[in-house]
Amino acid sequence: MTLRLTDDEQAALRQRAEAEGISMQEAARRAVREYVARTAHRDRVAEAASRIMTVHADAIERLGQ
Repeated sequence: MTLRLTDDEQAALRQRAEAEGISMQEAARRAVREYVARTAHRDRVAEAASRIMTVHADAIERLGQ
């Protein structure tokens, strides 16, 4: 995989990596892991909310009246 960054993105990544004492590659890998975990969590929350809305649709409807 090749990751193409703008000059500004590369400079920001280099600065962050240096501040944390890690390589740019490690900083990028951490960012990818964080993104995947965050979006997976969001998907699980959305799925759970959808199930609750379906299971309790009658009660939610009555509460809205």
